[in-house]
Amino acid sequence: MQMPAAEHDEAWLKEALQQAVMLELATLPPYLCGLWSIKEVDQGSDVFETIHEIIFDEMSHMGLVCNMVTTIGDAPRIADSELVPKYPGPLPGGVQPGLDVFLSGLTKQALYMYSRIERPEDPVVEARESGTSIGAFYTAILEAFRSRPELIKGTRQLTRNMSAAHGVGNNVTPLRSLGDVEAALRVIKEQGEGTSASPQNPFPGAADEMAHFYSFREIFHGRKLIRVSDDPPRFDFQGDEIPMPQTFRMGTVPAGGWSAGGVPVSEAVQHDLTEFNRHYSSLLRFLERAWQAEQPGVASQMLNRAVVEMINLQTPAQALMDTPLPDGSGMTYGPEFRYVEEGP
Repeated sequence: MQMPAAEHDEAWLKEALQQAVMLELATLPPYLCGLWSIKEVDQGSDVFETIHEIIFDEMSHMGLVCNMVTTIGDAPRIADSELVPKYPGPLPGGVQPGLDVFLSGLTKQALYMYSRIERPEDPVVEARESGTSIGAFYTAILEAFRSRPELIKGTRQLTRNMSAAHGVGNNVTPLRSLGDVEAALRVIKEQGEGTSASPQNPFPGAADEMAHFYSFREIFHGRKLIRVSDDPPRFDFQGDEIPMPQTFRMGTVPAGGWSAGGVPVSEAVQHDLTEFNRHYSSLLRFLERAWQAEQPGVASQMLNRAVVEMINLQTPAQALMDTPLPDGSGMTYGPEFRYVEEGP
């Protein structure tokens, strides 16, 4: 996606939005592994609730980006083995180059990776780092929309009301004008990165909710981020303690999955892996069909079926996380998030 801004034409915008769909999808498996690795005794903890809300934000972001794809007359490609993110691997769209995204349980290493995914170009705390942020990627998309607003047709727009449970920014809304697109991109960028003046999420599910980057850094540091100076404004991780929850010790999934990485897989483990990958693949197919559907009723039905498949992922995932690896390390298996084609 590294092209001069002057060359960001309709073809560039369509490809950039396809990459954006995959970018939003790419964040979900690592965050879900972290969430599901938290043991039941701590599933009401602040850490659990924070990651849970971030995941719902990312789901709504993906829905908004899919609406951007269809509003310019294209269709998102989601159920595609060539495009579905693989782990470990890079983020789509050239975002945060050099970052290797992996699947594991919730650890300090995983939290560091989560915050690298969400890192703004110029955070209000910690040093500035080079690299293309998610926010910068979406800024380029916004400028392309602004240069070609006539591309916005409002076709095949899906709606999902999620604000009652997850905050004002989490609705998937129709995008029928440049103003609609600008508002959606602001939600995506600022829920993830905050603003240049504040680490807070301007579209929170709860009062004083931090943007994703700062939430992950809080958990990493084990302290709340607070303002420590007004003039000049300065923030630091000096607030209340945030204890790490008890977790299943899910190991890092090797490239291609456990078997491909040389890890012995029993029949019971293979059953859970197959079941998980089947539900995950069905989820992606239903999402793709939802944004391909011409009739709103069909689209809504496909989206509802995708939600059911999302719910179906947790049981096999946690069964895997409760199964020790055979190497005596004390680590466990976990889901692979591999896309498999639909059977005959």
